[in-house]
Amino acid sequence: MEGSEHPYGPGARAAERIFETARDLFYREGIRAVGVDEIVTRAGVTKPSLYRGFKSKDDLVAAVLREVEVGFWGRFDAAETAFPDDPKAQMVAFFEGLAARSGGADYRGCALSNAVVEYPDRDHAGRAVAQVHKQDLRARLRAKAAEMGASDPAALGDAMMLLVEGVFTSSQMFDDDDKPALAVVGAVKALIGAYCSPSEQG
Repeated sequence: MEGSEHPYGPGARAAERIFETARDLFYREGIRAVGVDEIVTRAGVTKPSLYRGFKSKDDLVAAVLREVEVGFWGRFDAAETAFPDDPKAQMVAFFEGLAARSGGADYRGCALSNAVVEYPDRDHAGRAVAQVHKQDLRARLRAKAAEMGASDPAALGDAMMLLVEGVFTSSQMFDDDDKPALAVVGAVKALIGAYCSPSEQG
């Protein structure tokens, strides 16, 4: 991104360095543990450069979390695209990807979930982004359960939501080759089987 072919000027490059540095630090160390001084030092820019691109640290946090959300929905949508008209296979594929990503030693769960834990104040900009995302995810999982013909789509959707959040949390507590999160694919298949008759499972 620093090459001469970059389409933006120096100010834009500084903002991008700030954004990328903050995204990495927030995920690895936690949002509240990272100050503005550390971000600009690691990014190799000045503090005024940060405030030219972002109104405040909270504004930067919200921007980072919005990008995280885009990545999440990209993976969710890719699972849907891979198995058109087969909601059961879509969800199995989504959870397979989730289990695979959770196996890394540097995996710290979902940045959006982490932000909710870090910021109990519902008016915080980052908390607001995360909370809306989780509400949207719950709605989409319930809709997916309805597409499967579940006997209780709301209950199956919520159960899948709990599995997702369980992966995000538990994967940070156990070693790479012994994570409960690795059992999530079998768990979601069992849930789908419990709520959908064989003829209804897509």
